This record gives sequence, C-alpha cells and structure tokens, in this order.
Amino acid sequence: MENIHILMAGLTAIILFIFGLENFSREIERISGERFRKSLARATRVPLAGVLIGAVVTAFIQSSSATSVITISLVNAGVLSFKSSIGIIFGSNIGTTVTAQLVAFKLTAYAPLIIIIGFALSLTRNRYSIFGRTIFYFGFVFFSLNLISASLQPLQNNDALIQLLTQPQNPLFAILFGCLFTAVVQSSSVTTGLAIIFTQQGILSLENAVPLIMGANIGTTATALLAVFSMDIAAKKTALAHFFFNVGGVLIFTPVLLVFGDRLREVTMDPAIALANIHLIFNVVTSLIFIVLISPFGKAVDALLGEGKMDFERLPLPVYDKDQNFNQIRENLETDGQQLLKFLQENYSTVTLSIETNYKGIYDAAEKRLEYIRFVKKEYMSYFSKIVTTVTDQQDSRELIRIINQFDYLFQIHDSICDLFETKKVMQEHFLELKSDILLLVRELASQTLGLFEDIHKCMSSDQKIDLQSQSRELQEQLDAANFKLLELLANPLRHDAGALTNFITYSQRLKDKLENFYRAKRFNGAKITPVPAAIETSEPNLPANSND
Repeated sequence: MENIHILMAGLTAIILFIFGLENFSREIERISGERFRKSLARATRVPLAGVLIGAVVTAFIQSSSATSVITISLVNAGVLSFKSSIGIIFGSNIGTTVTAQLVAFKLTAYAPLIIIIGFALSLTRNRYSIFGRTIFYFGFVFFSLNLISASLQPLQNNDALIQLLTQPQNPLFAILFGCLFTAVVQSSSVTTGLAIIFTQQGILSLENAVPLIMGANIGTTATALLAVFSMDIAAKKTALAHFFFNVGGVLIFTPVLLVFGDRLREVTMDPAIALANIHLIFNVVTSLIFIVLISPFGKAVDALLGEGKMDFERLPLPVYDKDQNFNQIRENLETDGQQLLKFLQENYSTVTLSIETNYKGIYDAAEKRLEYIRFVKKEYMSYFSKIVTTVTDQQDSRELIRIINQFDYLFQIHDSICDLFETKKVMQEHFLELKSDILLLVRELASQTLGLFEDIHKCMSSDQKIDLQSQSRELQEQLDAANFKLLELLANPLRHDAGALTNFITYSQRLKDKLENFYRAKRFNGAKITPVPAAIETSEPNLPANSND
C-alpha cells in the first residue's frame, strides 16, 4: 500500500511538471509572438548562427520539440529553406541542456520564491505584468521537480528497486526506454529532469542514466515527425534531418558507452552534476560534428527524399530596408499586390474545387494555402507598421495609406474565401455530398467569379481596357438565380445539400462586393486602369477599408 501511495504521489508530481513545462513554453511563445518566429528565420545562411539561435530559443522555451515544429512550419511556409533550418535543429538539442544544469546544481530550491515573484508581478497593472505568468510557470516547473524529488525519496529505502536501477543494465535497453518514454511525454526535458533527480537520490546509477538521456534525444523527434504528414517535401526533409541528427549522435556515442560505460561508476564528481555535464557534452559534440558535415549531411537527406518542389509557389515577403527610397517601396508593393491577387484567385479556385469534390488532397491543399495567407498577412502588417513611421513627406504618406488600404481589401477578399471554405467544413462534418444540380450551380458561380478575378488582375497589371460592367452584371444575375434555386430546393426536406450551400451564396456575394470595392479603391486613387463603368460604380457604396462585409 505504501508503494502505491509513493507511485501516485510521484505520478501526480510528474504530471504537474509536464503541465508547467507546456504552459511555460506557451507563455514564452505568447510574449514573443512573431518576433519568436522571425528570430528563427534570421538564420538563413550561416549554420553556426542557426545553431546559436536554436540553442537560445530552446533554452528559453524549454522544448526542442516546440523549436523543431516551429522551424518545420517556417520551412513549409517558405520562410526558411531546408538547408537554413538544419543549424536551428542542431542548436535545439543544446538548448535542452539548460534544464539539466539547473536541476543538477539544485537551483530548484529557489522555485517557491520565483513562483511568488511571478504571481505578484501578474497582479500589478504595469507593462511588466505580462511577464508575471511566464515567471510563475518557470518557477512552477522547478517546484514540481522538487515535488517529484520529495515524493520519490522513500524509494531510497527500497532495496529491490535500488538493486535493479543501480546494477549495470544493457545500455541498448536504456536507450530504447528513454526514446519511448520521451515520445509519450513529448519532451526530452522531462526525461532528463527525472533521470537527474533519480541520480541525485542514488536511486539510478550514472551508467544506467547516461543511455537513458541519449534515448531521450531520439524520442523528442516524434512530435516533429508527426507534424509533417501534410507538409511539403522541404518540411519533411527538415523533420527527417532532425531525426537522423539525433539518431546519428546516439550511434556515434553508443560504442564509446559500450566500451567505457563501466568506468562511469568510478566518477568522483556528484553523479547528478556529472550526468548534466555528460548531457551537455553529448549534445555539443554531436552538433559540432554535424556542423562540420552539414553539406554532405544535407545532400544525403536531399538524395533520400529527392530535391522536391513545394506544392505551391510562395509569395515574396516584404523586407524592411531603411535605405530603400519610397519609390522603390511603392513599386515593390504594387507588384506584390498583383501577385497576391493572383494567389487569392488560385485559392478561390482550390476552395471551390474542394467543395465540388471529395478529394482529401484538394481539401488539404486549400487549407494549407489559406493558412499560408494568414502568415503572409501578419508579415505585411508588421512591415507596414515599420514603413509608416519612416515616411515624413505628406504626399508619400497619402500614397502609402492608399497602398495599405488596397492590401486591406485584398485580405478582406481572403477572409471571404476562408468563409467559403467553412462551407466545405460543414459539409464534411455532416457527411454531405452535393447532387448534380447544385454541383452545376457551384461550378457556374465559380467560373463567373474567376472571370471577375481575372479581369481585375488584368486591370492592375496593364492598361488593357476591360468591360467589368457586363462581367459584374452576369455574376450578380448568377448569384440571384442560384439563391432562388436554393430557396426552392430548401422546401424539399430531403435536400440537405441545399441547406449546406445557403451560406455559400451569401459568402459569394460578399466576395463579389469586396472584389469590386478593391477595383474602386484602385480607380479612385489614381491607378492606371480603365474608369469603372457606372453600373459598378453605383451598384453598392464603398465600404470602409476595415470592413469585413
């Protein structure tokens, strides 16, 4: 009965540790926001810089899994190349050694004080209160480690358990156990922290603990490998590189462990400190070896999965350059706006195709493209916030506001496309399939809308005269007819597919209005396009730039 109480107390403390670690990581990401991702993105060419950034970021968020998953998502978004991501992956393992060092040197004793400071700071009403929760969870992580240590202390009197854990065991089994346990808890920091606590208490021998933390390095790749199933080849290569890097480090050191492992019992240093130092040396040396071999390593992963191409071409992201004059900025943004509109047109085509069909590949492609535009939007918002503070000329300021308004309309168009995609999600949730008459209706609407997209794009990119009046009138007539058709079908209780498509007409109408509003914004602000026909000009009043309708 006593052993059950010890087990329950220890398990509860471990759950609190994992909870604290996850929340601490989440708070760090919340505070840093886009800066966190951009700090990773800066390591684009120099592998050593990537290693340092990966190490520092992981040291802060205490999760190499989180760093690797974010890095993979940046590769998938086209912000990082596969080669650029390798250094960050290498550095993430070094960052995880910070927890081991703090635990080994018993700095966890200050955990209650850190919790009190964090809690008090979160109650204040100043700009520093945002750090309160982060500091609180940082203290909570190490306080829970103290709980683990205290709850498992009675095990020191269990001769059978100590005999099992202190006697030399097959290091390969310990590596496998460390790998599986880490894959389950999804954090090598948990495995390493527990190993050090057990070593501090004399429950686990150093020669059994070392292969355990080596296995944890392999297990931590499980999260990244699970995250890439629907991603591009480049993102899959990054995840695979993470796996090969960690496995490679274990393969390099395993022969050393098999030959000299029995000498670990002769170490006179505090076993916990020795384990933390071995953990540090293992990760640093592995990273240094792979940095030297980074080119052949990258080529080997390329050869295994193939060069591969992204499933869609990424847009050029705006980059702030204080030395760039406003004319260059304006020209770049005008070009970017044309490319963004074209990309939105392709997104609309993919979304409507996903509504017409039941192919999972098309659905996943649409979802990924829409998610990518959400990322692009954040990049432009960040860019505009920097540019607007540098423009002092009144005329340039007005011109910049005009361009910002145009991009705002483009992102409103994106919002409407996202709304249309929600229609598909509803259909999937209710296992609905469209019958032939509604399929024809969707295709006709999509065809007309794509025509409007195409005409507006031509107006942006050339001085070609386009008759948008007839295109807009035909689309409006099509929308009205579709709406009337759906109302008739709704009277039939067996036509559930008609009910699912009622919002589709509403969102299509909003999309049409936003396209025309974007066109008017181009015209009224002096863009070189054909004057808007009267029918379009009076069909609906201009919406404010921040409207969502």
